[in-house]
Amino acid sequence: MNERLASRADRLDAYLDETGLEAVWFARPNSFAWLLGGDNVVDRDSSVGVAAAGYDGDEFHVVTDNIEATRLLHEEVPHEDVRIHQYQWYEGSLESGVAAVSPTPAAADFDVPEFDAVDAGELRQPLTEDDVDAFRELGRDVASAVERVCRQLEPQDMETEVASGLRVTLGAMGIETPVVLVGGSRRAQKYRHYTPTQERIGDYTLVSVTAQRDGLYASCTRTVAFDAPDWLESRHQKTMQVETNALAATQRVAADGGTAGDVFDVIRDSYDEVGNSDEWLNHHQGGAAGYAGREWFARPGGDDPVSVPMAYAYNPTIEGAKSEDTVLVTDETIEVLTTTGQWPTETVTDTTGEVELERHGILHINLE
Repeated sequence: MNERLASRADRLDAYLDETGLEAVWFARPNSFAWLLGGDNVVDRDSSVGVAAAGYDGDEFHVVTDNIEATRLLHEEVPHEDVRIHQYQWYEGSLESGVAAVSPTPAAADFDVPEFDAVDAGELRQPLTEDDVDAFRELGRDVASAVERVCRQLEPQDMETEVASGLRVTLGAMGIETPVVLVGGSRRAQKYRHYTPTQERIGDYTLVSVTAQRDGLYASCTRTVAFDAPDWLESRHQKTMQVETNALAATQRVAADGGTAGDVFDVIRDSYDEVGNSDEWLNHHQGGAAGYAGREWFARPGGDDPVSVPMAYAYNPTIEGAKSEDTVLVTDETIEVLTTTGQWPTETVTDTTGEVELERHGILHINLE
């Protein structure tokens, strides 16, 4: 068994022992990718893929129809360590195919009659060593693509044109873009989710993406200014401060065995400290990232456990300004993953004075 599958087996063995189940199955794309490292998607509009990956305490299994079996075996799953089960496309379904081969009792992350439900997000945390390696590569590639597009922007570009450039550039690197936000100088001030329109970006723009490859998700935001409003620098500084405080708090909370709600309390206090107490009400603040854009969100009273090593993507906003990156937090380090070293940065210290981070500043483009 390869190293990746061995780490998954250890985690799933503990889950099966704890629940008294005989098997667990995953057909949602992010959890299929987490388990086997492959892609089970044909139709991007479907929440369930064309194959289910399972583990029964001894072996890994994949159930799919005869249309997909050979392709998945050759291209998407580690065939030496996985048993493939196929059914004729016209005779069965993924649910009945899994039910036919699985020992019981069992659980699944999609609807299989008489199976329990499984919260795959809990099983995907914390990250394993191979997850971290893949995340580092994804983070560099996402930041490189986003920054490459941003450096070519001009005030007359339409938001939709910028979004198209991001999708193409990331897609050429094998990276999908479930979220692409481009807000020009008018709409970035008005909306927190600035879905792109055919409006010109104008004096400045916020560019935000959540991008996915091999099941892992990385998010980042970049700010580009041509003729920046007077308030932009100050608001951006404040969002960087809130984000830095959140990341430093995440490391402390994880060490203390705390929860997402504990991190949120620090975020809320940080908005007070920068003089924008109510801004947290206008947008979610982000949270843990991994095999979902956010495995959980920092929210009042949130009881999700804060674990390390884990990626985190907080995204504080203050009317027209935003700071966001995907960051690896461990017991001892805080490492920005979505970075190239080629974008303007500023050193920000958290309010305890214990953590210093390089945060991405504003790229000012002189058009003269």
